[in-house]
Amino acid sequence: MDRVDVEPTLLRWARERAGLRVDALVGRFPRIEAWERGEAQPTLKQLERFAKATYTPVGYLFLREPPVERIPIADFRAGTGSNRGRPSANLLDTIYLCQQRQNWYREFAQTAGEGSIGFVGSASTEDDVPEIAARIRRLVGFEVEERRRCRTWVDALREFVGRVESLGVLVLASGVVGSNSRRKLDAREFRGFALADSIAPMIFINGADTKAAQMFTLAHELAHVWLGSSGVSDAESSEATGQATEHWCNRVAAEILVPLDVLNREFSGETDLSDELRRLARRFKVSTLVVLRRISDVGGLTRAAYRSAYARELDRVMGLRTGSGGDFYLTLGARVSRRFARAIVGSTLEGQTSFSESFRLLGLRKMETFNRLASNLGLLV
Repeated sequence: MDRVDVEPTLLRWARERAGLRVDALVGRFPRIEAWERGEAQPTLKQLERFAKATYTPVGYLFLREPPVERIPIADFRAGTGSNRGRPSANLLDTIYLCQQRQNWYREFAQTAGEGSIGFVGSASTEDDVPEIAARIRRLVGFEVEERRRCRTWVDALREFVGRVESLGVLVLASGVVGSNSRRKLDAREFRGFALADSIAPMIFINGADTKAAQMFTLAHELAHVWLGSSGVSDAESSEATGQATEHWCNRVAAEILVPLDVLNREFSGETDLSDELRRLARRFKVSTLVVLRRISDVGGLTRAAYRSAYARELDRVMGLRTGSGGDFYLTLGARVSRRFARAIVGSTLEGQTSFSESFRLLGLRKMETFNRLASNLGLLV
């Protein structure tokens, strides 16, 4: 049987790029360790199967050395930790898929006669943070009192997403790549990204994060849209970022969600800090980390006390991340953006978009699922 002369370093690179350990693949490829040591070589069929298992374009495995892959948009993530290492296949494929969806929607919107969205690129990092945040809050129409009436963070996030989408921004929230529940996204690598566009602005939220954290990510990426700035972020309420753009977007997001004038009225320095964090987090429907940052902003904590409390709270919150993509049938609309789903399903039913193209961009395989989605969107009786 013919064997393929493949560089062992490429096999190891492909496995690590997919975030897989050897023991996760040895069941399907019993000789993988020998392949990586250069003591044995796979057949062509084995190599093709290996490429599929590691989400690697098979052509890459015929190179002499691993390619240098770069994120196709600006990388605004913090400069520390593993999240700034080589981008994972999951992150790259998620960005590529979102760009394809955005390209389809842009063409659809132009054909429908939709014009440019005025607020995209309307701000700069030199602009006053409270003024921009107030402008965004007014346009979105989701003030603090409305959030307070939401029973849960899930309800608040759903309402927030709906308000943002009504402005023309496509909002996708998923914890997996496409519709592949085996390819779970890692909130430690990235928390979201923005694809700024005057006609089809898009925000992706990592659904593997907590709902409270996703609230901040959405506000943060919305600030990116206002800047007209595409990029991937590990949006965090901490100030620990060397990126001027990220620092500005963090401040805008914090002011959108927890306006300082409201916090000044709400914050009680007489209450135990942990209790106060939980109370205010429920009040504003944000994470306790955001509340902690804002308490520091109003002078409720010294810098040293803030850093210490933030480190403790971050450790606690990290354990709350869901790490799950959720049920496919229940979350399909949110995963691909309800606005996008309505557009492409409607276009497909009208015969303007092929079913194959629609299924590819929606991540569907069965007509039954398409019909169910169309029915849920009110497009099919």
